[in-house]
Amino acid sequence: MVRKDSKLKMMLTKFLLFFNLPNGFWKKLALLSFSIFFISAGIDHFTNKEFYLSIMPPAFPLHLEAVYISGFFEVLGGLGLLIPKLRKIAALGLLALLIAVYPANIYMALYPEAFPQYSINLLYFRLFLQFIAFYWAYSLSTARFNPQ
Repeated sequence: MVRKDSKLKMMLTKFLLFFNLPNGFWKKLALLSFSIFFISAGIDHFTNKEFYLSIMPPAFPLHLEAVYISGFFEVLGGLGLLIPKLRKIAALGLLALLIAVYPANIYMALYPEAFPQYSINLLYFRLFLQFIAFYWAYSLSTARFNPQ
């Protein structure tokens, strides 16, 4: 039993060293949560494309292509956060992506009648949440989250 525990501890240590996670529980949690969120959201762009198509402002071109491209880069960015050498650029890429998709959230808030399943308060709250996501993405690109 002791031998099995030490082997498990050694495997966990190697795992953590490979991913070069930041020091501190909350920093690890933030990094892993953001990564999982973007990987999941990116996959959702392919499995639930109708929703993403419905929130695209009508004036924007190439709706389906934009949904697939943003989904691809969400998955790529989420995975990139887990790779120490790519973490900073992945975080900055996700920040750029969040800024690029912000017009869809604005569109939802400005035209709530097109989204009766969501309360107007929720639609405006999403606008606020996006700024928290901007901050998180930027933070993940800093030295605090990228130990050497």
